[in-house]
Amino acid sequence: MGSPGGAQGEVVTAAVLIIGDEILSGRTQDTNLRDIAKYLGVHGVDLVEARTVPDIMEEIIAALNALRARYDYVITTGGIGPTHDDITADAVAQAFGVELQEHPDILAMMTARWGGELNAARRRMARVPVGGDLVKNPVQGPPGFTIGNVFVLAGVPQIMRGMLEDVGPRLRSGAVVLSRTVRVEGSGEGALAAPLEAVAKSHPAMSLGSYPFYGEGGFGSNLVLRGRDPVELEGTVAELIAALKAVGIETIREVDAV
Repeated sequence: MGSPGGAQGEVVTAAVLIIGDEILSGRTQDTNLRDIAKYLGVHGVDLVEARTVPDIMEEIIAALNALRARYDYVITTGGIGPTHDDITADAVAQAFGVELQEHPDILAMMTARWGGELNAARRRMARVPVGGDLVKNPVQGPPGFTIGNVFVLAGVPQIMRGMLEDVGPRLRSGAVVLSRTVRVEGSGEGALAAPLEAVAKSHPAMSLGSYPFYGEGGFGSNLVLRGRDPVELEGTVAELIAALKAVGIETIREVDAV
């Protein structure tokens, strides 16, 4: 099991696979990627890639196999409901070369909730690949599942966030990425480019990004520095501020966030 704040410099990676025609068509706006990225960051896991695929078996299998081979973890969202186009469980089972089985614990949960004879649609949600373990669902409905390095979660944001709480303790955590933001007002990105590039080249292990802002109150950029070594991060912030002042930029202050 993992915990926030892993070994110094250790990098643990993850990808997200978003499944569903409704996302690609624009009928549904995805918010799960944002929530997963923030959640993984707290646990010291870098979200490196995200893909969105339609409800097509071959597309899901191909994407899942590519991602699970490349990253430490893959989190999927969507396609585990009761309808005919909810095919994520089938695709995951095929990707791992195993059969699907109705999980007795899920059947028991459903019977306790709905009673009586479970219809075929509800029984679809009880199917889990052989060898898989359940991911708790504290909100409503059946749980998700995990097999290998893959976590299969619901697409409904509230339910997905609840399931994430059972994913975190199972992750091998890396060193948490720390972030500092330097705000520059009244200067465009052209004036910032040279000092920002010089500092970035001096610290290849860190991420330095420029995020411009415009509004009635003026313009400028938020310069975001991210790294795992708190000592290097502290020194780089000071180095960046000095480099900016050296080219005549004076309206500089550090803020909590972008």
